[in-house]
Amino acid sequence: MQPHLWVRAEQRANEQRVGITPAGVAELLARGFRVSVEQSRCRAIPIKGYREAGAEIVAENAWPAAARDAIIFGLKELPDDGSALQHRHIMFGHAFKGQADGPALLRRFRAGGGALYDLEYLVDDAGRRVAAFGYWAGFAGAAVGLKVWAAQQTSDLPGPPRVGVYADKEALLADLGKDLAAGCGNGAPPPRAMIIGAHGRVGRGAGDLLEALGLAVTRWDKAETSGGGPFPEILAHEIFINCVLAMPGIPVFVPKSALDAARRLSVVADIACDPSSDFNPVPIYDRASSFDDPVIRVCAHPKLDVTAIDNLPSMLPVESSTDYSAQLLPVLATLGQIEAGVWGRAREVFEQHATAAERTAR
Repeated sequence: MQPHLWVRAEQRANEQRVGITPAGVAELLARGFRVSVEQSRCRAIPIKGYREAGAEIVAENAWPAAARDAIIFGLKELPDDGSALQHRHIMFGHAFKGQADGPALLRRFRAGGGALYDLEYLVDDAGRRVAAFGYWAGFAGAAVGLKVWAAQQTSDLPGPPRVGVYADKEALLADLGKDLAAGCGNGAPPPRAMIIGAHGRVGRGAGDLLEALGLAVTRWDKAETSGGGPFPEILAHEIFINCVLAMPGIPVFVPKSALDAARRLSVVADIACDPSSDFNPVPIYDRASSFDDPVIRVCAHPKLDVTAIDNLPSMLPVESSTDYSAQLLPVLATLGQIEAGVWGRAREVFEQHATAAERTAR
């Protein structure tokens, strides 16, 4: 029997993305899947398309009462209510890299008998991720960094620049053109940006955004950072964009000593956004920012602001959802063999970390 995939509504503010489009639902149904899609007050792709594709439409946030064999598919975090989790969940759990809330989430799965198939850990035989929002995270993250820089030129931050959801990338670029013109209106030269992780999907997205606006971009990757720092070149740019995930062995790019150093750097856009990880390469801030509160001022004189929003692709929800769904669909189609291949590897990662969380709690 083919699986029952339950697409839940996102409950996080400003989260309009979805991991599968109506076309993807139609393909799974043609393969014999059962697909339920929750209604949503915020999803960028209207429910009408899912209904017309043939999905079973269910109430928003009804997933806790779904049959136990349903596989719950969402993107961002579940409500932090401490409840036991009995289902198998596909989502970004943010629980395997030392994040502060990770052990509690893993214990909830253990308590209910469920399991986490973390989207970040769906990898092929060579260890490469099978699907990622990286390009659009980079595109949007560079946009927010530029907005913060422009706001610094025209006002006294904090007092956040406008960050919201856009119909498409053309609308975002048009808005950024106005920001850049305003930021340079008092005679300030256009900012120079440095990207580390420039050769990956995230870095390519950031570079494409900045190039589209005619800005100078310095692109670094492993070759330039393998020596372990320090990296004074970062401080010579107005905007630094980190596209490298926190993990063991990653050097520190912007140390706390940078706060008191002579520098041109005034904006750090940490697209990787892992402030609670022990391996955070930008350890000058300790919390994520958000659409409503996008700026963390870490130094007033000279000013240095961090923006670290962990759902950046939500700025362009239709484009990012369509792209991600196309990448992930071939893997979703193999859910009938959930204990093998990509899914089996993800389950092994969960079991390792869940067992460790249990031992720590004793």
